[in-house]
Amino acid sequence: MIRKSGHKRHQPLLWQRCRSLRSLRQAHARMVVAGFDSSPAAVRELIYCAAVLVPGALGYAHQLFDQILHPDLFTWNTLIRGSAHGPCPSDAVSLFVHMERHGNCRGVRPNKYTFPFLLKACVRLWSLSLGSQLHGKISKFGLDSDGFVRNALINFHANCGNLVVADTLFGGPARVDVVAWSAMVAGYARRGELDVARMLFDQMPSKDLISWNVMITGYTRRGEMDKARELFDLVPEKDVVSWNAMIAGYVECRTYEKAMDIYEEMLQVGEWPDEVTMLSLLSACAEIGVLDIGVRMHHSLLEMVHSRHVQFTVTLGNALIDMYAKCGSIEKALKVFRGMREMDISTWNSIIWGLAFHGHVEESLHLFKEMMRQEVRPDEVTFVSVLVACSHGGLVEDGRKCFSLMREYAIKPNIKHFGCMVDMLGRAGLLDEAFEFMEGMGIQPNPIVWRTLLGACRLHGNVQLAEHANKQLLRMNRDDSGDYILLSNTYAAMGKWDEVQKVRKLMDDRGVPKEAGRSLIEADNQELMHFLFDKRHPLNLYKR
Repeated sequence: MIRKSGHKRHQPLLWQRCRSLRSLRQAHARMVVAGFDSSPAAVRELIYCAAVLVPGALGYAHQLFDQILHPDLFTWNTLIRGSAHGPCPSDAVSLFVHMERHGNCRGVRPNKYTFPFLLKACVRLWSLSLGSQLHGKISKFGLDSDGFVRNALINFHANCGNLVVADTLFGGPARVDVVAWSAMVAGYARRGELDVARMLFDQMPSKDLISWNVMITGYTRRGEMDKARELFDLVPEKDVVSWNAMIAGYVECRTYEKAMDIYEEMLQVGEWPDEVTMLSLLSACAEIGVLDIGVRMHHSLLEMVHSRHVQFTVTLGNALIDMYAKCGSIEKALKVFRGMREMDISTWNSIIWGLAFHGHVEESLHLFKEMMRQEVRPDEVTFVSVLVACSHGGLVEDGRKCFSLMREYAIKPNIKHFGCMVDMLGRAGLLDEAFEFMEGMGIQPNPIVWRTLLGACRLHGNVQLAEHANKQLLRMNRDDSGDYILLSNTYAAMGKWDEVQKVRKLMDDRGVPKEAGRSLIEADNQELMHFLFDKRHPLNLYKR
């Protein structure tokens, strides 16, 4: 779009100047002052930027759209497109219904660009019925012969519709269309039929990057990392999606060292990581508890944000808080939390849980109260974290109040909340109340809840209740050595050594092995797991 000044200078296109919601609002304000707000072309470009180009500006696009008395087809399609890819794809369908009701009288009818966006929304909504209705409308308008629309139909039916219909559409002209081939490969891969997907992939006359990435992702999701790596090494030209698929796959398979190796390779070839990359790596650091690597990831992330290769989103902030909390640095987690400009419920949950887990009970409850003061509505995860804090701090009365508070927020307690309450009462020595609470839960206690009660019985020396809890555990699972050991330790704490021997003999008779003790140490930047009591382990072969 060209703008004229007093010196007739050409202004850059709006989409080249707007990269954030703030800059978009500023551009809109300048347009209003300069009188461009009355220009349909200017408004169309503004809505296009808000709906398609600027992250987080879709709501602003809807506000602008609502101010237009008679939107043209381009504007309708733009907002439908943005909504189909946005956080609420059902909005795209609502817009289409509104367009059909109010647009037809003004000559606005859907075209070959409208339906592919709608079918994309149906795939994201996993709505077979809605997509089938749209297929009928496409045939009614005579658009099913258009290649763009046909590929969208193949993609819809292959992913969540009818594979027979997809195969029917995948004939004739579609056989020479790489997009149609990719849609079929993606459909079979995402439905878990990787053998069929691989057969189609191998038959493709030419392979695009999407089809390579779909197959790699399909193998990683099934944990077949060797096959994924084999394909990954053959990709002619990788993009960030290719690298992310491999990193996420290794993280999911808990082979974190290989995930880090792939990340290093990624940097060496000059590929910039994105938000997905960093989320996978931060998750890996959190799982293995390596603080030094986590700090390095944080520094790398800040460099990428500074160079504008990555935006620092709420999701990334939450991942950093979670990583630091799980790696034992609650101070760094708090620093990230206090530095975040925007937060969501997950942000509060992560820091409240982190503080509770590390025994900072007062700070955890203080932030819970601050969260409610700011009118952030807690969810079921919040209350689990708060109850953990009350349990670790021995704050029984506060825990009871928090448990009752769940009703005010219409949150139905689940087994995790019940388990926290049993743990809290058990730690406080209120074993009879804990048992009565379990009987009144309204759902059957699972092994974790019974094990929690058994642990409390060991701590406070209640043999009778420990025997009852152990009996329930053995009824559910006869092979968990930990349950036998807990009962054995309970007897030992009371000096009942005959009973200890009976429990050990019962384990031997039932063939229940005692799990090997482990300790994790770090040496030369490598994680080494020592199986201290496993004589078969190589490190212990020389201890004879």
